[in-house]
Amino acid sequence: MRPMDKSQEYLALARRFVPGCSQTFSKAPSQFVQGVSPAFVRRADGCRVWDVDGNEYIDYVMALGALTLGHKDPDVMRAVIAQLEEGTIFSLPHPLEVDVARLLADVVPCAEMARFGKNGSDATAGAVRAARAITGREKVACCGYHGWQDWFIGTTTRARGVPRAVRELTLTFGYNDPASLERLFAAHPGEIACVVLEPVGVIEPVDNFLQKVAEITRKHGALLVFDEIVTGFRVAEGGAQEYYGVTPDFACFAKGMANGYPISAVVGPRPLMEIFDEIFFSFTFGGETLSLAATRATIEKIQRGGVIEHLWRQGKTIQSEFNALVEGLGLGKMIQCIGLPPRTVVTFKDRDGHDSLALRSLFQQEMVKRGVLFLVGFNVALAHGDKDIDQTLEACRASLDVVAGAVATNSVERRLDGPMVQAVFRKA
Repeated sequence: MRPMDKSQEYLALARRFVPGCSQTFSKAPSQFVQGVSPAFVRRADGCRVWDVDGNEYIDYVMALGALTLGHKDPDVMRAVIAQLEEGTIFSLPHPLEVDVARLLADVVPCAEMARFGKNGSDATAGAVRAARAITGREKVACCGYHGWQDWFIGTTTRARGVPRAVRELTLTFGYNDPASLERLFAAHPGEIACVVLEPVGVIEPVDNFLQKVAEITRKHGALLVFDEIVTGFRVAEGGAQEYYGVTPDFACFAKGMANGYPISAVVGPRPLMEIFDEIFFSFTFGGETLSLAATRATIEKIQRGGVIEHLWRQGKTIQSEFNALVEGLGLGKMIQCIGLPPRTVVTFKDRDGHDSLALRSLFQQEMVKRGVLFLVGFNVALAHGDKDIDQTLEACRASLDVVAGAVATNSVERRLDGPMVQAVFRKA
């Protein structure tokens, strides 16, 4: 077993000084099998990371999908270092704010103007506030995950601290179920300001779902907001709206747009975006230049071609080979790699078809033993080369063999070398 002494030392300190031991739920120790998995990473390069004990891993978490190109991409690094020499934050706007807004307008179908934040939650909350101001309505219909702000998180099992009055303003509908959205508009006539959804998560839209959502939304006088935090600059140059040919009123971007630097954006057509002159959407670090320089370098590299194609090609190889391995072991009804190839998720179910954290934990444990850092799926980056994919599939083969043996002997939990991973959103 790989040494984990320093990880455990830092973990002990984190328990004293950091609630939850992490700034991000999805990176917390509860998301990995402790004692086997590293708790802290020291450095990274390309598609690989090294933990505080010096152990090396191929990374498929990729900072929760924020790294489209890979760790320390040389083009992004050069742009950031050059800007660092000039300064990071100023007393007046910097030209990069204009340059990057113009670049987004060139790339994203719905974009004519842009405003910047730091996290995806900033962008989705800003879009909701803008839609409420434009329509004079207060309620929101949403589908998918949209960040930590009160307007959305009140719909989840992590709603503690969100006032009931706020929770009652957000309504949810089902993905690939346009009738459920129609019912919300019928039940709340003239009250819904906007419809917010991830255009695609791990399930693809069917039967013109996105087109129907757009039609229903606009028929009822509401605005359509695409949360492209995950899909932006990953599934296509202009995001899922380009890939599926459906243009929203507002779109929100973050994660991969700057290859790991903290920035987000709300974009849309000029007549709608001008509301940002009236609402309060303002950040001291909204115009921070290192992230803007990284954004420009990232998008320009994608524009030169080959990046998106690489993500699709490598992701498809992993997905198809993984599912072939699963089928060959007779686990096809329990384990499956789903989603679009640039960002796939592996689902784990027990014999009764219920989600299984035990199976996920065992697979994750066996992967990390073989030098692959795995959370819930495969976030592919430009840095994942053919040899990395081959090594990954070898780890998958060996790990799935262990899982198949544990399933056959009903010993999945007994084979765990540490506590089972926990769900971030726990059942109420």
